[in-house]
Amino acid sequence: MFIETTRLKLIPLKHHQLLLFDKHWSELQRVLGLNETILKVDELVKADMHEALHHFWLPNTRHYPELYYWFTNWLVILKSTNIAIGGIGFNGYPDDYGETSIGYMIDEQHRGHGYATESASAICNWGFGFSILKHIKADTGIHNLASQRVLLKAGFRKLEQKNDTIFYLLNKWASTSSQLFNNPVRPL
Repeated sequence: MFIETTRLKLIPLKHHQLLLFDKHWSELQRVLGLNETILKVDELVKADMHEALHHFWLPNTRHYPELYYWFTNWLVILKSTNIAIGGIGFNGYPDDYGETSIGYMIDEQHRGHGYATESASAICNWGFGFSILKHIKADTGIHNLASQRVLLKAGFRKLEQKNDTIFYLLNKWASTSSQLFNNPVRPL
């Protein structure tokens, strides 16, 4: 399964693919039929991804294999070059209030082209296709202006600021992002 937009393809990684993501990045790209690239991200983002991989993605995709797409990294693929340019994902299956959150990362050399907004809109649209999902949350640092623009363009509204973090919310019934991008889900 994958989500496709005009310029991007989002592929949710299953548990065994996450194991390759961790130790054998070249092999994962080969298995997925991608052209090889090296993601360029700063050390803080690498540390966050490592933490997510070992303490969230791997344990949860192993424990909930039938719901892995709520607990994994979705690779963001630039269709024109068939390379991975980032990742996006939910922070788990929606809770009793119908809420989950998202996080994302785009390779440093591919920022500023709207790929993060396109990815966020696509994955939110896909998620809202499930009746259980009512709200998607996100947060970003007060100095991360690019991420703030991504969330606003994807239809999120600013809720509040606490210390150095701004919190955002996208409601299913108020979402306009479904009109921004065509994102059919296709089997992989």
